Amino acid sequence: MYAILKTIHSYWAFLVLIILVLAVLNAIRGKASGKEFGAKDLRISLFGLIFSHIQLLIGLILYFVSPRFDQWSTLGMGVMKNAESRLYLVEHPITNILAIVLITMGWSLHKRQTISSKKFLRIALFYGLGLVFLLSRIPWDAWI
Repeated sequence: MYAILKTIHSYWAFLVLIILVLAVLNAIRGKASGKEFGAKDLRISLFGLIFSHIQLLIGLILYFVSPRFDQWSTLGMGVMKNAESRLYLVEHPITNILAIVLITMGWSLHKRQTISSKKFLRIALFYGLGLVFLLSRIPWDAWI
């Protein structure tokens, strides 16, 4: 089960990154051009939200079924002394949860706006910050 979840988590991450980049670029383009926030813009942003939440759920399940999770009981806080264990057990999950929180905040804040430029700004800012957080904690050397 672990190997299957790890593969799904890795490939789904590509989709999440692609959709978030599209959402951020679309929001920047919409803000810069002064166009109205339409159905296409809503769908792109919504797909970014949905895909990132699915990735979070897959990641949380993977976290608890991972053989690395057993290091908490054997090493305790000694996990923090090992850079690889710290990345997988502390930094990656916490940073990515914060990224999803930022993306969710961007979605929620954009819904409250009535002016299209402010909608685009909320999506660009919060989805962009979430994307930066996600990119900062991807274990690039072990990815796929």
